[in-house]
Amino acid sequence: MNIPTPRRILARGSYPESLRVSQILRSETVGGALLLAATVIALVWANSPWADGYFALRDFKIGPAAWHLNLSLGGWASDGLLAIFFFVAGLELKREFVAGDLRNPARAVVPITAAVGGVLVPAVLFTLVNLGAGPQVLHGWAIPTATDIAFALAVLAVISTHLPSALRTFLLTLAVVDDLIAIAIIAVFYPGELHLQFLALAVLPLLAFTWLVQRRIHSWYLLLPLALATWALVHASGIHATVAGVLLGFAVPVVRSAKRGGPDAGPGLAEHFEHLVRPLSAGVAVPLFAFFSAGVALGGLSGLKSAFTDTVAIGIVVALVAGKFIGVLGSTWLVTKTTKATLDDGLAWIDVAGLALLAGVGFTVSLLISELSFGDGSPHFNHAKVAILAGSVIAALLASVVLRIRNKHYRRVAILESADDDGDGVPDVFQVDGDGS
Repeated sequence: MNIPTPRRILARGSYPESLRVSQILRSETVGGALLLAATVIALVWANSPWADGYFALRDFKIGPAAWHLNLSLGGWASDGLLAIFFFVAGLELKREFVAGDLRNPARAVVPITAAVGGVLVPAVLFTLVNLGAGPQVLHGWAIPTATDIAFALAVLAVISTHLPSALRTFLLTLAVVDDLIAIAIIAVFYPGELHLQFLALAVLPLLAFTWLVQRRIHSWYLLLPLALATWALVHASGIHATVAGVLLGFAVPVVRSAKRGGPDAGPGLAEHFEHLVRPLSAGVAVPLFAFFSAGVALGGLSGLKSAFTDTVAIGIVVALVAGKFIGVLGSTWLVTKTTKATLDDGLAWIDVAGLALLAGVGFTVSLLISELSFGDGSPHFNHAKVAILAGSVIAALLASVVLRIRNKHYRRVAILESADDDGDGVPDVFQVDGDGS
């Protein structure tokens, strides 16, 4: 049977508008563009004559207090909407561990080591810069450890017309492992006041959700209430509610059910859920989180000067730009020189250097950890946000320069290879025929 593809349906003009929008939102460049747009709008509004309206909107509280859910809109964005992002991250993590590159230790060891180095070195650099600043400042050590998947992949997608596909795989694996480490850091080092009774209760809807998805039941009217109950109880327990998103993502099976026809049964449930939820994550959850989190009153040139005299801001910028570069590139070099692990075929060290710079784009999770580290009452809170924005922009610009140069190189290689029809290594345009012509 000839099943019509989305392209054929679109050609006939019967492709539903909602599906077209969802497909657009799955694009890495579109997700990154929405994230950037939300950030710019928040910054402009927060520094305009109408700034009071922005902060009043961000701090407006709504929700039932009896359920510990009387949160500001900014709180709903960071605790609620961002849980959707982490649900997708949990699905990606499980798919990588079960059926992706992380399943094969020989292939995964290099980007995993790069991710670990990209967490440790920035944390160490931030700590060194702030050694004499006291324990309150040092509480922000984890802010520059995260790589923003959405922004980093969007930058790579814009540049990468001819870059090796192995480079994107390396970045995706690195960012996925980086997210896993960030989730563990949030759960262990940034819990609120723990209420173990709510945490114990959260296990019940989580187990019910797991039982249903393991039986390949994906009815939203069954799963959504259980997911919301799990999220609400984890939030009430004092553990950051985004952890609930990851746990729910981990519960979803990746492998196709053998009872449904083996390998021809269609995509696994994790892939199905990711396909459904990613547009909501990329198009709504993450941009709204950025909108409510990135709005900081800069205070003009004097405010920027004040921000960058704070060692917190200096430490974050140094850690994101230099720390990520040193950590990712250095650990990759170390693991390939001391073990049998090697770079993927077609990757050069200059490619890895550009990717290491790109890993310094730490935005979504960095903003979240800055809120957990300092909160609104701390004088370092706004300075940390400014530094995250500045460090991420610098890292993205430096990476763009390196990767654009490499993209031109690979483009020239592709042109020469396409001109060499007979595969002898010499472009046919330079070959001489037997008659001397």
